[in-house]
Amino acid sequence: MTRRFAGWGRGLLTTVGLIGLWWLIAVAFALPPYILPTPPLVAQALWNGRFYLAGHAATTALEIGLGLFFGVLMGASVALAMAASPVVQRWLTPLIVVSQAIPVFALAPILVLWLGFGLASKVMMAVLIIFFPVAATFHDGLRRTEPGWLDLARTMRASRAAELRHIRLMAALPALGSGLRVAAAVAPIGAVIGEWVGAAGGLGYVMLNANARMQTALCFAALFILAVMAVALWQLVDVLLRRILYWVPDAAAARRGPD
Repeated sequence: MTRRFAGWGRGLLTTVGLIGLWWLIAVAFALPPYILPTPPLVAQALWNGRFYLAGHAATTALEIGLGLFFGVLMGASVALAMAASPVVQRWLTPLIVVSQAIPVFALAPILVLWLGFGLASKVMMAVLIIFFPVAATFHDGLRRTEPGWLDLARTMRASRAAELRHIRLMAALPALGSGLRVAAAVAPIGAVIGEWVGAAGGLGYVMLNANARMQTALCFAALFILAVMAVALWQLVDVLLRRILYWVPDAAAARRGPD
């Protein structure tokens, strides 16, 4: 608990320091507000547009949540299929590599063209970004199961399904946890990029319109809300994983606290 509070304290001090540096640069160089607004101007824009921003933040949060759910589901399913069947692995591995060779950002206009300006294209964009880290880390964890455990399972005549469920899956959960943390960090990227390409709502839509109208303070306010949402999502996933994967050394140490 003490370590957790210490981590929050360091994060708070870092944030305050960065805000102070930002304020100092804006004042010292006498930058106009449309170039770099000061923190008070951003706070004012945040308060004046609180209802407007809250509605668009809800849209972005929904896109991020659905993208995270379907991206994790898709990535974990593909990793399990590849681990269960070498034939599936040989067929899917080149497809996964090719899918990552194409910049995901370049697919956003095509997704908007196919799926429209609504929720579906933004969710699919988030799914494409989340899919790879989940599939890659989970499959790597399934492949790197302790050989002695597998030998023991075969000695006891365990079936391939039982071996996968009771040994390889449990051993790979920490790797899946790492993939989930990465997914939580990158999930907002897909949603916002989709909103930039074409949308009728969301924080990315707010930022794009504010930038076109030189409302830089409003753009910063939307960016601040997006950053808070991303940090909160990552923290939520991290706390849940520490509670679920309590046998993992770093999670166990975090639960015990300092010696």
